[in-house]
Amino acid sequence: MVAPKDPKHPQKDQMIVILGPTATGKTTRAVDLARYLDGEIISGDSRQVYRGMDLGTGKDLEEYEGVAYHLIDICEAGEKYNLHRFVSDFHNALSDINSRGKRPILCGGTGMYIETVLSGIILPEVPVNQELRERLEKLSLPELTDILKRYKKLHNTTDVDTVKRAVRAIEIEEFYRQNPEQATAADRTHSRPLDSVIIGIDIPRDKRRERISRRLHSRLEKGMVMEVENLINSGVPPENLIYYGLEYKYLTLYVIGKLSYQEMVRELEIAIHQFAKRQMTWFRGMERRGFKIHWLPYDLSHDEFIAQSVSIMNGEKPQGLSV
Repeated sequence: MVAPKDPKHPQKDQMIVILGPTATGKTTRAVDLARYLDGEIISGDSRQVYRGMDLGTGKDLEEYEGVAYHLIDICEAGEKYNLHRFVSDFHNALSDINSRGKRPILCGGTGMYIETVLSGIILPEVPVNQELRERLEKLSLPELTDILKRYKKLHNTTDVDTVKRAVRAIEIEEFYRQNPEQATAADRTHSRPLDSVIIGIDIPRDKRRERISRRLHSRLEKGMVMEVENLINSGVPPENLIYYGLEYKYLTLYVIGKLSYQEMVRELEIAIHQFAKRQMTWFRGMERRGFKIHWLPYDLSHDEFIAQSVSIMNGEKPQGLSV
C-alpha cells in the first residue's frame, strides 16, 4: 500500500502519539511520520533525558537524521528527573513546536509520563518534607509500600521500586492530603485533556521477547558496559545509576563486582521482559481509563504504516485492520 500523496491532515496543533513496549521500533515509526508530516518529536521516555546514557536508554539518535527532537540529553547523568519536570518541559517543547507551525509527535514508552500530559493534569511543585523523610527512611520497602497503599491504589510498581522512590511517593501523597486545593489541580477529573491521536505499536509476545533479547546483546556488543564504566569514572555515583533501574542497575552491579557477567546478562534480560509486560499493562490501563489507542502491527512496511496512520488521523478506519 502506498501512502496518499496529499492527505487531509487534522489541525496542526493536534498531538500525535506513538507508544508501545520497548524494542518495537517506536523511534523509527515516529521519525517516518515526522518526515511525512513536517513534524518534530518529543521524547516520552523517562531516561533519555540524561546525557551520556545512550546505549542503555536506547536513544538511537542516528535514526533521526535531521528530524528535530526534544527532551533528549537535557540533564546530567546522576540527576533525579521526575514527572513534574517532564510535564513542564513537555509543555515548553509543545509550545515551541506549535509556534513554528510544525507537527508535534510524542514518542515513548513511559506510560505515566505520556498519560499525565495527555490528561492535561497540572502538577504542583511538591516541596521536600525533611521531617517526614527522616522518619520514613528508617522503614523497609514493604513497610513503605503498605503506607503508600493507605493513600492510594497502586496501579504499578514504579513508586515502590526502591526506598527512595517510595519515600518520595508518600511525601507527595501527604502533601496532597494537607493541601486539598493542590490535589484538586492534579486530579484528572478537573483537567483539560490534550487533543491527540494515539497510535500503538502492536507486537506478539514471542516476537517482542525475541527483539528484546536481540537488541540487548547488540547493545552489549556496541559497548554498553563501557558506557556505564565511563559514567562512573566521570563521577556519577554507582548508587545513582542503580536508581535508574534496568540496564544501569544490572550493568553497574557487574562493574562494581556484585554480579558476574553471565548473571548480569541473565538477570537484565529477565528484567527487561518484565518491564515490557508492565508497559503493556499500563497502556491497557490507559484504554480502560478512556484513551483510544489505535494499535498497528509492528511489521507494517513504511508506506503501509504512513497510510494507516494518516487514515487514523483523519478519523477513518484503516483498511484491513480492526482498530
